[in-house]
Amino acid sequence: MTPQRPIVLITGVGRRISIGTEIARQLAADGWDIAFANHRPERGFVDDFTLELHALGARTFAFESDLADPMSPATLVASVAEQLGPVQALVASHAQSVDSSIHDTSVESFDRHFAINTRANWLLIKAFAQQYSSAPGLGRIVALTSDHTTHNLPYGASKGALDRIVIAAAGELGHLGITANLVNPGPVDTGWMSPDLGDALSSETALGRLGTQRDAANLVSFLLSERGGWINGQLLHSNGGFHLPV
Repeated sequence: MTPQRPIVLITGVGRRISIGTEIARQLAADGWDIAFANHRPERGFVDDFTLELHALGARTFAFESDLADPMSPATLVASVAEQLGPVQALVASHAQSVDSSIHDTSVESFDRHFAINTRANWLLIKAFAQQYSSAPGLGRIVALTSDHTTHNLPYGASKGALDRIVIAAAGELGHLGITANLVNPGPVDTGWMSPDLGDALSSETALGRLGTQRDAANLVSFLLSERGGWINGQLLHSNGGFHLPV
């Protein structure tokens, strides 16, 4: 009998070029079944990507969800459990990001950033832990974060709050066998950079290039593996030495 593959829930998988998509692709190749969530995905993406993951041997479940709704995280985790089985790893790679500064950030934008980048992750972690606690064992939480702040106030502030939530999870959920870590991938061009900005950011990186989606996926793959099980409560900068003196 073929052993059952573990199940990972990955948020922020709705575009062909994204960190979340590459993480899902890598974890499917590693032997995980993939539940992936998105909000307003690219046209045709879900069907095409589902076929790609099936070709890698993964069962899949796709769920469209607006994580600004406080009911969505629990609904998402419960739906995955119903369709595939209990979730054994959570990878949070979704984000709201609209550039604005101290003087021009609206209250509505600030609140939406915190609803999606902070509150939704707390509620996802809570729902994951509640369904996991009935079967203690080996669990993983990984969230993608950022240290961007200047002229990106609501994004940076909400990511900073996320960092504290994940570190709290590392301490509070350890007795269940769950580890929780953050990955800061540094600048990765997922279609938002101009050539001039890409060149400028590359010049600030000790290794002389931008990070790639694959770089982030490789680290998440390790953290979810048995070999990564002793890493807990860490914020890992996987950025090639971005902002080091060069």
